[in-house]
This record gives sequence, C-alpha cells and structure tokens, in this order.
Amino acid sequence: MIVGLLVVLAAFGVLAALTLSAVWWVLGGLALALLVLAVADVVQTRHSILRIYPVVGHLRFLLESIRPELQQYFVERNFDGRPYDRDTRSIVYQRAKGIAGEKAFGTERDVNEVGYEYLVHATTPVAPPAAPHRVRIGGPDCTQPYDMALLNVSAMSFGALSATAIRALNTGAARGGFAHDTGEGGLSRYHLEHGGDLVWELGSGYFGARTRDGDFDPDMFADKAAHTSVKCVSLKLSQGAKPGIGGVLPGAKVTAEIAAARAVPEGETCVSPARHRVFATPRELVVFLARMRELAGGKPVGFKLCVGSRVDLLAICKAVLAEGTAPDFVIVDGAEGGTGAAPLEYSDHVGTPLTEGLMTVHNALVGAGLRDRVRIGAAGKVATGSDIVKRLIQGADYTNAARAMMMATGCIQSQRCHTNLCPVGVATQDPRRVRALDVPDKSRRVQRYQEATVAQAQQIMASMGCRTPAELVPQQLMRRIGHMDTRSYGELFDWLSPGELLAQPPQGWAADWKAADPDRFGR
Repeated sequence: MIVGLLVVLAAFGVLAALTLSAVWWVLGGLALALLVLAVADVVQTRHSILRIYPVVGHLRFLLESIRPELQQYFVERNFDGRPYDRDTRSIVYQRAKGIAGEKAFGTERDVNEVGYEYLVHATTPVAPPAAPHRVRIGGPDCTQPYDMALLNVSAMSFGALSATAIRALNTGAARGGFAHDTGEGGLSRYHLEHGGDLVWELGSGYFGARTRDGDFDPDMFADKAAHTSVKCVSLKLSQGAKPGIGGVLPGAKVTAEIAAARAVPEGETCVSPARHRVFATPRELVVFLARMRELAGGKPVGFKLCVGSRVDLLAICKAVLAEGTAPDFVIVDGAEGGTGAAPLEYSDHVGTPLTEGLMTVHNALVGAGLRDRVRIGAAGKVATGSDIVKRLIQGADYTNAARAMMMATGCIQSQRCHTNLCPVGVATQDPRRVRALDVPDKSRRVQRYQEATVAQAQQIMASMGCRTPAELVPQQLMRRIGHMDTRSYGELFDWLSPGELLAQPPQGWAADWKAADPDRFGR
C-alpha cells in the first residue's frame, strides 16, 4: 500500500514538474527517495516490522534511539498490560542478535525492596563445564529416553503462531540441540520440516490425534508419535495463563489449513474443553499416561499443569504408587506465564505462581519417594540465565521459555496476538504479515539466544561453586522479606525428605496427604 502510494506520488511529481513548474521536482524527488527506502525495507530480512510497514516502521527505531523510555512505554509491554522488565527484554534481544551483554554502571533494581531475590556466590568459584548440561528424561518404564537441554522452547501452537514463526523456532532448536514443544494445536508439517527435536503436546481437544466427535484417536496418535522428530509426548492438564479453562484460538486465526488440522470449523473461535474425556480420576490419568507411552513406542511421556489443589497433586502421587507406573516428567506452568488470548481475570487471579507451584510438585514427588523417577520442567517467564538457576534451586531439572523465544523471533509484544494483526509476523495467520518473518535470520537468533542464556546459567552456577545443577541447594537463593531481614529458601520453606510422606507426613502436609484419594479428584 505504501509502496503503491509512493509510486503514484513520484509519478505525479515528475509529471507536474514537466507540465506545471520545476518546484514539483522537490515532491517528485522526495517521493522517489522514499520509494527507494520502501523497496529496501521490503527486501531486507533483519526487521520484520519494516517489511510489513516500510518507511513508517522507522518511527519505532527513531523512538528507540531518541528516548528509550518512550520505546519502553509504547512497545515494551507484556501480555497482561503491566510493564515488562526492560533489562530482561534487552538481554533477550541482545543475545538473539549476538550482541555482548555487558553494560556500564550497576544494578537498576532496588535491592532493598521486599521480595528482592539474589543468588549467593562462592568465595572460590569453579570453572564452568566445557559442554552444556543435559537432563536424561525417561524413567524405568521408558525405552527411548531423551537428553533435554536446560532451556527449551515452551508450548506454542501453530495457529497461535504463524507457520514462519514455527519454522524459525524449530530450525533454531535443530541447530542448537534443544527441544521445541508443539503446544496443543497439533503436530503440523511446519514442526517437522527442519528436524528439530519435538515435545508433542496434546490438550483436552486432542488436536492431531482426534476422532470426528472429539475423542482421543489411539491409532492416529501412535502413527504421529512414531515420527523420529518426536522425542517426548506431553498431556496438557492446564495452562498457567488460563488454568481451569481450555485453550483459545480466535476465529480470525482459524484458517482453512488450521481448521483441517484440528478438525474444527473454519473461521470460528476454537476453544478446547475445560476438562479431559480420557480420564476422570488420578488413577485413570496415570493409566492413560502409561497407555500413551506404550502407543508412543516407549518414548518419554508426561503431563503439564498449573498447580491448583495440593490434594489433587498428592492424589496423583498416590495413584502412581498404586499402579506402579509413573510419568517420565512433569512440566509446571506458572500462573504468570503468557498467552495470546485469555480472560484478564484468569491471567491475574487464577492459578499458582511458578515458584510455589514448582516447590510444591518437587516436594510432593520427594515426599512420595518418586523424585528419582520423574523429571520436572519449569515454564513461566523464564528468560535469563539467573531465571534458570533460580528454578533449578526451587526444584526444576530443566526450563522452558515461550515469551523470550517469541522475542528472539522478533516479537515486540504489541499485544495484538488475538486480532491476527501481529506487526512482525509472529502471532498471525495473515499471509502478507507471515511472509515478513525471515526464517533463516530469526532461526539464528533463536539459536544464539538459547546458547548464550544456557552458557550464562552455567557461568552463574560456576560462580556459586557448583559444577552441575545437582550441587545447587536452597540456601544459595536469598529473598528479602523485610527491610531489615533476608532469608534463604532453605529457611523460608519446608523441604521434604525422600519418602517422608510415606513414613510420617509433617504437620503442614498431613491433612492434605490424608485427604488425597487416588480414585477421586478433590476432597
């Protein structure tokens, strides 16, 4: 549109200069210069926003250069409208672009603020490991274990994201040797094109393995789970940004291709059911997970949830003990996690934050004597090396990032995901906007971001005197709880011993452990 307008203006200026007055050469020359700039913007691959908005898109970068505070206000906003941490956002962009992260002056945070957290360094640091740490996923019932990276791409569906964004994420994962979670929207051809390792997620809609009436299709599931790129399978119980309701894909983004892949009507808002059909009790959940593992040929199988009732979580642990089979992993999604579409009340007021949820799952598995069989992933505003280290201390074995990975592909957090009008081609199905995202360039950014962030996490652990995550302890993470009082996580929270719930549940857990029933959710 802009290019066409400039062509018309340039032609008009030249014609007017030839027929009316030489003064019109000024207009013609200006229009021609802007036309050249517009063409250059359209053909370059570094900035998606300039490919979609040639010429006028430069105003954004002008704001960045003149007044960073203005740029922060206009484009550095997160999905729920609150200002997103500028330092964190800068770290993601710098690492994605391969820019050194050092800066002048000291911290911009108020270290005296209640809630401020920091990691305790060692007087005698150690050297970081030569190779990135990997986490073996696969319990005794798994025959095809997978070595997971410390940081991976969290669940984001094709439909919520564009085909080019999926390709960029998967290509980056393939190059960097980390995993890419498909989200609940199904296993699309875009996930499989570039050979990145996949965690195939199924939600309550069973998209990609769904019968005509919305039930789970075991044959379709087995056929797709056999693909060599599928390394793990995850059953989504709930999502952090909207626990208690199903996933939502606005009708504007349900194209014919997505409707066919999901077996839903084109152009209509696609809402996953709030609860699953395949299980109604903790025992049925555990049995179904075992069935999924068998159908997947022994690949690791687990589930994702935003923690709600601790009784229900303990009921799942009891069901595992009763059935003698455990999931290979649990992904804990914090309530602070982002999404492209959710009621504001859910984003702000429903679900357990990642810190509390993560420690609850870790302690429940430890207390039930299951922690050595089940790995824990953490998802929810994980973006930096320090985030990874904190989550490892709180009980995770590895982490997943969604928002930061989107930012690595070029997302500017314009909060238009639900409108199909994403200005950089990341969260849209509009063909013109989708084409603006250059896969080779953005996949390199995803790879660089992940590698640099994991390297920084390992450097931080080395500064804390730890060669591996197993050496981290809760005493190394401090939190200010008052202006004159700081405590470690080891002091602030109770950490269960292996099998403690089975032997003698501590007072704080005894009532919930007693109420937990492997054949019933809820008290």
